[in-house]
Amino acid sequence: MRKVVIKYEPLNRKERIARLFREAIEAENQKDLETAKKKLDEILHESMEEEPELYFEACFRLADIFLQEDNYRGAVKCALRAIYNAPNDDLFRLGFKRLGDILTIIRDAGKELELTENMDSLRVLLKEDKLLSKFLEALIKAAKGEEVSVEFPVKEMNEALEALKG
Repeated sequence: MRKVVIKYEPLNRKERIARLFREAIEAENQKDLETAKKKLDEILHESMEEEPELYFEACFRLADIFLQEDNYRGAVKCALRAIYNAPNDDLFRLGFKRLGDILTIIRDAGKELELTENMDSLRVLLKEDKLLSKFLEALIKAAKGEEVSVEFPVKEMNEALEALKG
C-alpha cells in the first residue's frame, strides 16, 4: 500500500512543522528519543521540497539525537543528508561546521571506525555530487586512520575532516 503524502498550504505546513518541532524538543527533553525521532522524521518528509531550511534543521536535530544514542554513523548520515540538500551556500558551509562538531564528538569517543561500515546508502545519495562523494570517501579513509591528502575548495569541508583526524 502506498503512503499518501498530504501537501499542506504554506502557512498550515509551517504551523504544522513548528508544532512538530515543539513536540520533538519536548519529547527529547523528556528523554523519549523514539517519539522525538518520529516527529523529526515527519518534519523531514513534510519539509524536504517545500521548506529546505527546516529540512536542514530537522536533519541536524535528528543527528543530535543519534549522538545521544551513540549512533555515530546515523548522526553523520543525517548531517551529510542535510548538507546535500542545503538550499544555499551559507547553510552548506554551516552544515560542515556542524558536521565538524559531530566528528569531534566521534573522535573523542574513539568511535571513528563506525564510520567505515554500512555507508553504501550514503554513497548512493551523494553519487551525483562529485564534491560530496569525494568528501565522503576522504572521511571514510580518515576514519580508518589512513592518510588523506585531498584539499577541498570549501574551507569548512577541510575543517570538518580535520576535526575527525584531530
